[in-house]
Amino acid sequence: MDFTSGMFKPVIDKCEGCDRIVEAEAAKYCRTYANPAAKWKIGLCNFATHAKPEIAATKIRVNPLKAAKRASKAKK
Repeated sequence: MDFTSGMFKPVIDKCEGCDRIVEAEAAKYCRTYANPAAKWKIGLCNFATHAKPEIAATKIRVNPLKAAKRASKAKK
C-alpha cells in the first residue's frame, strides 16, 4: 500500500500501542482504516487491538416475596 499518497491520514495519540500501526517515511499510519481520527470521534475504535470496551455488569434487585412464589411454582 502507498501510505504517502495522501489517502491515508497519520494515526492520532489514542492509536499508540495498536498492532495495526505501520511506519512509512517517518510517519505512522493505520493499515486498516484511512482516517483513524474519525474512528475515535464516536468513542472506542473497533479496530483497536490495545483497547477493549468496558462491560458494566448491573445488579438486579429481586423482590424476595416474588422470588419465593416463583420458586414454589417451579417445584410443583
